[in-house]
Amino acid sequence: MSKGRLEAFSDGVIAIIITIMVLELRPPHGASLDNLQPLIPTFLSYLLSFALLGTYWNNHHHLLQAAKLIDARCLWANLHLLFWLSLIPFGTAWVGESTFAPTPVATYGAVLLLAGLAYYLLVRMLISAHGQPAALAEAVGRDVKGKISPILFAVAIPLALIAPIVSMLIYAGVVVLWLVPDRRMERVIRSDGPGA
Repeated sequence: MSKGRLEAFSDGVIAIIITIMVLELRPPHGASLDNLQPLIPTFLSYLLSFALLGTYWNNHHHLLQAAKLIDARCLWANLHLLFWLSLIPFGTAWVGESTFAPTPVATYGAVLLLAGLAYYLLVRMLISAHGQPAALAEAVGRDVKGKISPILFAVAIPLALIAPIVSMLIYAGVVVLWLVPDRRMERVIRSDGPGA
């Protein structure tokens, strides 16, 4: 399978996941702005999940652009990641409908943790693919974000049982962490482009 086909498949799955999430946003029954107030938790959980999925999509794209080879292990690691990402709409809906209740927030965090670990595994599989140029490993570097994100999710899960809003803020903090651009991957991609 080519990298392009893997990326197109992953893009399609992530697009479907986002579509499923947005279909859970139901309009209020009334026509006043006051009728929107009960939907605030649902919208906030959607916003966070959309940002998380967007972050995964963006970093997945850069990762595959920097990689030159994929093998069967990479295909399975990618499917593993997509499986956990596909559960985000469930967690999003439960968190929103429960108005940030402890168990749904902890469950949501568990899905995020497993997705984060799956992404980390995909990165490792791509780096170790036989014949992969060393530039990918150099671009990933120490992968501080990839290592700290699962730790933050793991800390937030038990914390959700006593302070669910704090856990949601930690989940949002992980998004902010990933929004800070990392130019190493872009440099590797540009160095392989035309005129390099």
